[in-house]
Amino acid sequence: MSVPTLRERTSGVLLHLSSLPGPHGIGDLGLEARSFADFLARAGQRWWQMLPVGPVGYGDSPYSALSAFAGNPLFVDLDAFGIDVARAAFPEDTVDYPAAAALRTRHLRQAFETLDASARRRLDEFCERESSWLDDFALFDALKRAHDGRPWWRWDENVRERQPDALERARRELASDIAFAKTAQWAFDEQWTSFRAYCKDRGIGLIGDMPIFVAHDSADVWQHRELFDLDAAGLPNNIAGVPPDYFSATGQRWGNPLYRWRVVAKSGYRWWVDRFKAALRRFDAVRLDHFIGFVRYWRIPAHEPTAMNGTWMKGPGRALFDAVAAEVGSPLPLIAEDLGAVTPKVTRLRRELGLPGIRLVQFAFGTDPQAPAFKPYNHDKNAVVYTGTHDNDTSVGWFTDPGGTPTSSRTRTEAERERHHALTYMGRDHGEAVDVSLEMMRLAMASVARTCIVPLQDVLGLGTEARMNRPGIAEGNWQWRVRAHALDDRAEGRLLSLARTYGRATSGETETK
Repeated sequence: MSVPTLRERTSGVLLHLSSLPGPHGIGDLGLEARSFADFLARAGQRWWQMLPVGPVGYGDSPYSALSAFAGNPLFVDLDAFGIDVARAAFPEDTVDYPAAAALRTRHLRQAFETLDASARRRLDEFCERESSWLDDFALFDALKRAHDGRPWWRWDENVRERQPDALERARRELASDIAFAKTAQWAFDEQWTSFRAYCKDRGIGLIGDMPIFVAHDSADVWQHRELFDLDAAGLPNNIAGVPPDYFSATGQRWGNPLYRWRVVAKSGYRWWVDRFKAALRRFDAVRLDHFIGFVRYWRIPAHEPTAMNGTWMKGPGRALFDAVAAEVGSPLPLIAEDLGAVTPKVTRLRRELGLPGIRLVQFAFGTDPQAPAFKPYNHDKNAVVYTGTHDNDTSVGWFTDPGGTPTSSRTRTEAERERHHALTYMGRDHGEAVDVSLEMMRLAMASVARTCIVPLQDVLGLGTEARMNRPGIAEGNWQWRVRAHALDDRAEGRLLSLARTYGRATSGETETK
């Protein structure tokens, strides 16, 4: 069965792999991933969207990955190796990253020692094929372990500065850890290939997520320092973020190093082209996080404690995407996450590239500058509509938030006005009991936007306790997991009924307008 395209009227669910249930402390590419693909197919869904799948770094954030190319070894299915894994007492509804990593690393090392000849041949072929990024990533991973997890700019000077003699000595001394890192990436790649084929057989397309910026403490920055705005010690001169917005009165100070776009351009955008090619080998479509930054980005001096005092700088624009399309082909199967300070130039670039933008129903009823565009009657076909994203509260949490609390982004008056406006839009009487998640899904599914994506938390009608991320808060994020028996007939029926009612349950005809 063929997977869908972004030009068909379809719908799907947003759920990160880490949020799947399972016995080993974190969701993975095993049985539960296939069970969820089956659930989507039965529910008339065509897309499974997830967050970045790289090895997590600071704060366990998938948006601060240790590599833009590597997969997360925590997603490797231990049961696939046929080893007896003790069932540790992991919490059912949250991810315990340190405990899960310790368990998986121990058992993967044991499993990799017994690979048969066929597996070792496939491993060698993988290492040769992916050597352009894999060799340095494996060395980076081993060096990070040898330095007790410290960031690369705090390593011994010679390896920090990539002196050839020091790197060669490290390769000899850390050969076992380097081999383990490579083997873990091979296992991820093999399992991902099998998992993607399973989804394809059921007509489920995979949507990935590509952050525009990469983590400072990553193999990419260590390997390609010349591409980033760093000083002689490897520290950022300026960092990424966004000015004050809906989420924060002082803006968001992300801390990622900025690109030296002139240097990147001189290489023909080689690193970016390779990054896109790698992402599109894994996914059928990719969400471009912070698409605005390709047109203009917020440059914050690294010494500033907040994002308030920054400067707008010009991004690479269309030249980057032309370089990618020259090797990947067009149209590019990308979704432009164009939330925030959208300018006419941002909209023009998105339209020139033919990319769908994002319409967020939660933002349709408040003070967000884009609120009018987010109202369903203003959507256009070339868009992806969401009830909310990984950065938002769940629909129930958003609706019941009283406002005026330390964790709220709204005053009490603003929250009450949003609820009033939303109920009026839904055609509901004020004061009556309302299934908010169902009503928000109905608004999104009924939209003229070709693609509709709903977070699983909204499918299940969950509240703030199931929120995935709180922007600007460093701890306690990315931990939510769905309980094993939550994907029941009721959840399946809600999705299937909406998808059928609003013409999204079958692939339909590709639209040309």
